[in-house]
Amino acid sequence: MLAELIRQKAKTCRGPDGKEYAALFLKEIREIGAFCQVAAKEVEITALELGVIPEKYQRSMGSVGGAAGQLMLLKARVAVLGAGGLGGTVVELAARMGFGTLVVLDGDVFSDSNLNRQLLATEKNAGKSKAEEAAARAANINSAVRVIPYSCYATRDNLAEKIAGCDVVIDCLDNLPSRFIAEAVAKELGIPLVHGAIAHHLGQITTIFPEDPGLSLIYGKLPPDQEKGIEKELGNPATTPAVIAALEVQEAMKIILKRKSILRNRLLLIDIENGTMETLKLT
Repeated sequence: MLAELIRQKAKTCRGPDGKEYAALFLKEIREIGAFCQVAAKEVEITALELGVIPEKYQRSMGSVGGAAGQLMLLKARVAVLGAGGLGGTVVELAARMGFGTLVVLDGDVFSDSNLNRQLLATEKNAGKSKAEEAAARAANINSAVRVIPYSCYATRDNLAEKIAGCDVVIDCLDNLPSRFIAEAVAKELGIPLVHGAIAHHLGQITTIFPEDPGLSLIYGKLPPDQEKGIEKELGNPATTPAVIAALEVQEAMKIILKRKSILRNRLLLIDIENGTMETLKLT
């Protein structure tokens, strides 16, 4: 029944390249879901399996490898650790790309000081849970994306349970001890981790697989009293987290799609004020 309804409701459209394709629009996705009593995600997965493109993904087709690539994204489960400057933008972009399930951890609430750089922060949601607000934002962007919010901080005791079964972990944390915990737990579970960090106009990103040395090659052995880096003094503008968050989502997408050009054992350093980028080998 579901497949037959999708075929009936699909419309023939013409893409920017002039080629025709079968498309399914939001209105039809909702109608089919309501009639068959299934979630939007199931409708979209079935459509893609039939070669019918949900119109909201049409402009991504050339970048993700067509319907097959979008299917991989919709079936993926990605953990986002932190929903602040980096994490809020990561959730936004991941929802728009159609990452099927997002597990979001953040024990903090929004405050006035977040408004300069955190996409999810508004003048109306001060005091509200960052994780819960991330879920609400994603729901407004893409109803096929399921967000599982945890209003708690990532700790050695709770993290394994929260991120088990994920395909990728995205590090959007703001302190070094938590980053090292995230890396250790991800390695134990056999999950690749995308690390991103920002300070002022500077940002860095790398991808760490379970067998890689990872953060120790960047930070050395973590001093027990070292909580945050130079960002504590320099702060962060709106632009730096947006750039690094976008690259983190790009790395996660490449891992899910099994692309080869990931930043594994390489550290990409960006200075957006001076317009420079360089890649360092991590060995």
